[in-house]
Amino acid sequence: MQGLHLTGDLFDCSCPAALLTDLEKLSTLCRDATIAAGLTIVDENYHVFPDFNGQPGGITGAVLLAESHLALHTWPERGGVTLDVYVCNFTDDNSGRAQQLFDALTVAFRPKNQVVNRINRGDLAASMDAAVAEASAQAPGGSASKDELIFDWLNASSGYGFTASRRLQATESPYQRIEVYDTPQFGKLFRLDGRLMTSEKEEFFYHECMTHPALLSHPNPHSVLVIGGGDGGSSEEVFKHPSVGRVVMAELDAAVIDVARQHLGQIHKGVLDDPRLEIRIGDGFEYVKNATEKFDLIVLDLTDPDTPAFHLYSEEFFRLCRERLNPGGMLTLHLGTPVYAPETVRKNAATLRRVFKQVHPLALFIPLYGSLWCLGVASDSANPRLMTSEAIAARLRERRIGGLKYYNAEVHGGLFALPTFVKALTDPSQEPARLAA
Repeated sequence: MQGLHLTGDLFDCSCPAALLTDLEKLSTLCRDATIAAGLTIVDENYHVFPDFNGQPGGITGAVLLAESHLALHTWPERGGVTLDVYVCNFTDDNSGRAQQLFDALTVAFRPKNQVVNRINRGDLAASMDAAVAEASAQAPGGSASKDELIFDWLNASSGYGFTASRRLQATESPYQRIEVYDTPQFGKLFRLDGRLMTSEKEEFFYHECMTHPALLSHPNPHSVLVIGGGDGGSSEEVFKHPSVGRVVMAELDAAVIDVARQHLGQIHKGVLDDPRLEIRIGDGFEYVKNATEKFDLIVLDLTDPDTPAFHLYSEEFFRLCRERLNPGGMLTLHLGTPVYAPETVRKNAATLRRVFKQVHPLALFIPLYGSLWCLGVASDSANPRLMTSEAIAARLRERRIGGLKYYNAEVHGGLFALPTFVKALTDPSQEPARLAA
């Protein structure tokens, strides 16, 4: 009885559909993953269910292991899979091998959501303690599952992820699925529609670099518009500049702000209730289109282009934003990862250059996203690259901005010092042939 038992319910799997219905593909996946994990196959058996109402049936299967078993069932009509891996640890500790097998299968099926349970069997005291901990960890809409893999796809063949000790909240809004997890690596972690957004312990990489390079390049910023940014991280950084007396946050989804208020206080630090912040719930495109107010900075703190925010990466929207900027005003946004989505970076930078006279990409590694990431500052006149480290240091002192964890006067120039391949992606004049010349 002493061993590790892992179970998982995988929902909305985005793997190739054949993996849920094709016996050869599924059995090969299970066999290869089991061998790669270092476990010993004794026998295997699968049953393919007949078609029903013109839809292919699922497959149920079991792989008998010398260490115990792997069992699974596919639900093609639901895009779902149930997994069950158990290993005995009586003579050897096979826990790591079981976890490797379980994670490999989970990644292969690409679920958008999953519920995972980890049970240490054979230790009565540990099992009782775990039961008490799980009971006390329950939250509305949440789950107390142990060591769930939180995974995000960077492109069709690459991904990045973390383990979560429990899910604190899961909410289906009219626009998206909102989840908050407690993770050993980064504390509370926030994701939308299965994509990693931000976390307590590394949010400063993104939020500081999204805001301070532009704001410190402006001599006296007063008003800022944040499109998206419902976690409050960008707005919290903006208000570190004492001259800023007004921030408008145009957030599509009220549920994001509700979840942030409940769980993400270490990110927004109470800014969501700051009287200087005006929250406008609704489509950011429509807000900018109908607005008459102008701003010194517009921050597009958005999800990726293949989400409900897709129309906020368009030339039309960038032109609307340009009309809402004061003289010397700037627009900041993220362009994407130049490693895993180079064409997205190229397209976003090219679209910006058709609208603004000045477009200055910057790059940094963002731990939660597992990659080098590009942001951008766009303007008709402002050029943050001209700001020396001495000038940035002077403005940081004048504005009494301290306690930053990533950005500083020396880092400012380094953010705009791009690798050659990123230059080529973001500026047509930096194509490889011209760079070689």
